[in-house]
Amino acid sequence: MEALRLFFMVILVMATSVQSQGGLKAGFYSSSCPGAEAIVRSTVESHFKKDPTVAAGLLRLHFHDCFVQGCDGSVLIAGSSAERSALPNLGLRGFEAIDDAKTQLEASCPGVVSCADILALAARDSVDLSDGPSWQVPTGRRDGRVSSSQGLNLPSPLDSVTVQRQKFAAKGLDDHDLVTLVGAHTIGQTDCQFFRYRLYNFTTTGNADPSISQSFLAQLQTLCPKDGDGTKRVALDIDSQNKFDVSFFKNVRDGKGVLESDQRLWEDAATRNIVQNYAGTIRGLLGFRFDFEFPKAMIKMSSIEVKTGSDGEIRKICSKFN
Repeated sequence: MEALRLFFMVILVMATSVQSQGGLKAGFYSSSCPGAEAIVRSTVESHFKKDPTVAAGLLRLHFHDCFVQGCDGSVLIAGSSAERSALPNLGLRGFEAIDDAKTQLEASCPGVVSCADILALAARDSVDLSDGPSWQVPTGRRDGRVSSSQGLNLPSPLDSVTVQRQKFAAKGLDDHDLVTLVGAHTIGQTDCQFFRYRLYNFTTTGNADPSISQSFLAQLQTLCPKDGDGTKRVALDIDSQNKFDVSFFKNVRDGKGVLESDQRLWEDAATRNIVQNYAGTIRGLLGFRFDFEFPKAMIKMSSIEVKTGSDGEIRKICSKFN
């Protein structure tokens, strides 16, 4: 079985090693800043050792960046009217790891590596450190000069599959990308306030959301009492919140999706089929498919509306424009 896994990983490396997408290319900094990827990796690793939950934070940071004005580091800008101050972004974290990596890169190769690329590399390293797949990240993004808290159309925990599909399609992502990328919820946590409405008076019936399995409902009600602390953190994948694996998809199949938007993937025929494929029943193979597809979806997402060439800038400090 280990030999089979190695075979799949070799195929994966071959499939992603020569990726060039949206004007980006793997190894973009090989001559201008040869140690760039190693610096980002070691920085993420040091933060991860102190707190493994930072991996999910960095992955989400990159996702939220790409869904607003493309993958241009705009989510990193600080300020009351900046993107990261918008309501859907208030729970974002991992900024310190990005700033730390940028400080080291500026000392090593001033004005060369963009904050947008640091985000993309940190997201990859976070998945790898959480026992997930690795891949070659096409780089060469430049940083945007606009960051506004207005008009953000980010996916929400309340979204139906139809709405999720529309939001992903607007960024050039299809159903397969949608389910695959939502699979990132295999690591990380959410607040009780984002799903507690499902546990008690769902749609004012007095009952819980019927899509939640009964045994799991009791578990969630214990974790999130009706009048308890709404900011209490709960794992999105109850079984293995720090391990990047396919148990998230098994949970959705079994009525154990924490967020309503995740659980709804089981109710739509097209997305259910993809969830079922990842959840799988063939022991030993179910992880390979996700390990192979997630990097492809990430490379595609990481190329959304990127700025390259002379567009944008290379920020000196990730939290402010030059």
